[in-house]
Amino acid sequence: MSALEPALLPASATVSDTGRLSIGGCDLLDLATEHGTPLFVYDEDQLRARCREAVGAFGPGGASYATKAFLCVAMARLAHEEGMKLDVSTGGEYHIARAAGVPADALILHGNNKSVDELSRAMREGVSRIIVDSFDEMDRIDELVASGLPVPTVLIRLTPGIEAHTHEFVQTGQDDSKFGFGVHTGAAQVAFDRARSSSSMDLVGLHMHIGSQIFDAGFFERAIGVLAPWFHEHQLPELSVGGGLGVPYLNGEIAPSFGDWASSVKRAVADAGIGATVQVEPGRAIVAQAGVTLYSVGTVKDIPGIRTYVSVDGGMSDNPRPVLYGAGYEAFLPRAVAADRPRAVTVVGKHCESGDLLVRDARVPADLAVGDVLCTPVTGAYGHSMGSNYNKVTRPPVVFVRDGEARLVVRRETFDDLTRLDVG
Repeated sequence: MSALEPALLPASATVSDTGRLSIGGCDLLDLATEHGTPLFVYDEDQLRARCREAVGAFGPGGASYATKAFLCVAMARLAHEEGMKLDVSTGGEYHIARAAGVPADALILHGNNKSVDELSRAMREGVSRIIVDSFDEMDRIDELVASGLPVPTVLIRLTPGIEAHTHEFVQTGQDDSKFGFGVHTGAAQVAFDRARSSSSMDLVGLHMHIGSQIFDAGFFERAIGVLAPWFHEHQLPELSVGGGLGVPYLNGEIAPSFGDWASSVKRAVADAGIGATVQVEPGRAIVAQAGVTLYSVGTVKDIPGIRTYVSVDGGMSDNPRPVLYGAGYEAFLPRAVAADRPRAVTVVGKHCESGDLLVRDARVPADLAVGDVLCTPVTGAYGHSMGSNYNKVTRPPVVFVRDGEARLVVRRETFDDLTRLDVG
């Protein structure tokens, strides 16, 4: 089996004469020694470059970072510094963004079940946009405005009835969805008419999001066509097509660039006769490839004629995507990143679940052994943010690397952290 394709590694990745991998000028094995494993490592220059690419493709104010992909104070500050607004979907995400110094007018509030407290804080502090998702939410906004809070600027989230070809758990644009107002059910028109006539909402546009990990821009084009009649009739100034741009996780996969995405979406908007400003909300496409995860191999269990299990010191607690979606990853050894990988193994975690898989059909060098540091690339999205303390495993730290310096931005949890919230 061939070596890992360099395109799956962060942009600053280099290989030494001895075959060891460095990112951001920092040797990965040295980072594992200093910070322990599991460990999330992010190429800070690539994070910044991807933010700038998105802003360049869609213009100032046209690109918002979807914080659900990966969020900590350092990441929120970085995205804002590079000209992106931030898309937050809970009070917690909102709080972290504000703690990072991001002003409320640079935040867009999402969520299919926004609480009164979440809406109240956002409206009171002057959030940029609220993406309205339900009639109950409209009732809450009416009550909050009646109590004296400022009238928010809103977009109505519509579900255009487009089933993007991705995993069913990350499809969001089909009629049967917990998100938004269905076009084909008639709910969209009712919601639009209510917001249009309301004195509690300043309606400026429509929002859609058809799913995640989408490689075919044709799905965005079809959804834009469904929404076009509202823009023709009412001359709305803003259209958000959400996020969902796919990224390659495996050797041989290719994904559109931000430029490709922008060209396709803008062409579809123009062909549909829509004069609105186009907005997007990339998350995965900003952070996924910039991050890798380091593990230590603790057990190699060979079952002759069946399978070889390689157990590492993390698992579904730091990357639940393989369990949730059947997501695929590559695996390699940072001590020999360019080596052939002829050995077939299944990389598993340390949790008490048979389904605790990280890479079901991994290819690794023949000499992989207990004590090796093993790396999974393209883990910058939805690992840290979806992590858990299952089996009371402590969450890994996060390190940003740049110009030969490693900056700890999230410390490793301790056992004392596990009892910090207990009161009895």
